[in-house]
Amino acid sequence: MASSSAYAAQLPAVPEWLNKGDNAWQLTAATLVGIQSMPGLVVLYGSIVKKKWAVNSAFMALYAYASSLLVWVLVGFRMAFGDRLLPFWGKAGVALSQGYLVARASLPATAHGAATPRTEPMYPEATLVLFQFEFAAITLVLLAGSVLGRMNIKAWMAFTPLWLLLSYTVGAFSLWGGGFLYHWGVIDYSGGYVIHLSSGVAGFTAAYWVGPRLKSDRERFSPNNILLMIAGGGLLWMGWAGFNGGAPYAASIAASVAVLNTNVSAATSLLTWTCLDVIFFSKPSVIGAVQGMMTGLVCITPGAGLVQTWAAVVMGVFAGSVPWFTMMILHKKSALLMRVDDTLAVFHTHAVAGLLGGVLTGLLATPELLGIESPVPGLRGAFYGGGARQVGKQLAGAAFVVAWNVVVTSLILLAIGLVVPLRMPDDQLMIGDDAAHGEEAYALWGDGEKFDATRHDAARVGLGGGGMEREGSAEQRLSGIMMGARGVTIQL
Repeated sequence: MASSSAYAAQLPAVPEWLNKGDNAWQLTAATLVGIQSMPGLVVLYGSIVKKKWAVNSAFMALYAYASSLLVWVLVGFRMAFGDRLLPFWGKAGVALSQGYLVARASLPATAHGAATPRTEPMYPEATLVLFQFEFAAITLVLLAGSVLGRMNIKAWMAFTPLWLLLSYTVGAFSLWGGGFLYHWGVIDYSGGYVIHLSSGVAGFTAAYWVGPRLKSDRERFSPNNILLMIAGGGLLWMGWAGFNGGAPYAASIAASVAVLNTNVSAATSLLTWTCLDVIFFSKPSVIGAVQGMMTGLVCITPGAGLVQTWAAVVMGVFAGSVPWFTMMILHKKSALLMRVDDTLAVFHTHAVAGLLGGVLTGLLATPELLGIESPVPGLRGAFYGGGARQVGKQLAGAAFVVAWNVVVTSLILLAIGLVVPLRMPDDQLMIGDDAAHGEEAYALWGDGEKFDATRHDAARVGLGGGGMEREGSAEQRLSGIMMGARGVTIQL
């Protein structure tokens, strides 16, 4: 039967280089990363924002994910992982033909001047294209968190493909695809720099150029559904097994170490953040717990498969405390941080945590695990004989990523601003989803009836008005968790 023949030792359509286990794991890992965006971040964004921005926030994530795929297969993938064009960029080309996609996956630029060329993945190019697309897409979705609640959706639609091509592909090629940082020995196991530092810096830059939300929204931006926010955060955590576990491009020992370290760091960071909340604010914050989870996941990413598990605990402690300090303390003392309206504090949770993870990887990466994964012979963390040189490389690599994203993101937005406004007008910002999309997240009242403020508010007042007061006070208490007690919007 056809079903049993698929497991035969040799098949005409199954080349000798194909490792079915590696291929199955890589496709699974790609799916897990995809779930982080769809529905993970879509659900999280739609629930963590004010009710009037639920649809717009979820749609920005949805649009970024969908638009990235077409750009990726048309030109983006080969700019990030194709033949070398420049030290920081690959040659553009399509990834659509059958001949290209069914051939064995390769990273041609990684062999450029390498003493020990990287072993090619043992599955088809189509698998690698899909896996790396999920990383490109989630980077843009994370970036969107900085500009929620006011960016013109038409400007966002123009921004996503341009940023993917002109910014993301440069970081990906430079650090992963065989660019100059890759060959120099800058370590970024699974995206601490390529994804998190990039999205945090680019998001902060975009927030500067787009401008702030309405004053009323900045002061009071309570989540419309904390339980759904937790569900979205949970999908992110579980999906990170594919995020870091898929980085070795094989179902390998390094993948096992990476997945374990990822969970250990996330749990440690969540507990550290929660303890700091209790110590300084007297009660644990659920929003803070999700933030701590996120910073732990981000911090371990640059070295997930390259550090020992005790080091993952150390990285988790730093991940739960350093971004907490920058968000809760430093933010209020910095005029620039207070001025720029980074809606979900992506700068703190991704840029700060990603840079922290890169530096800690430069200290804690072990030569044994680096020997499994590193393309550059002799790499090791500073605590294992690498000295300050490796830390210096990590800082230099981060400086390149930061500078490129600031400049390119600014140029892209300035160009788009010549065509369409970057920020929605204030009258539309007062309304939110209905003005931007003609739709609302909670549009129905009763049995399919549209909510009518003149009738239903009057009916509620007729019941005594106490319900309105209680609702307001509850919302104020929730806002106090996010803004009043901390003095800064603190989200993903």
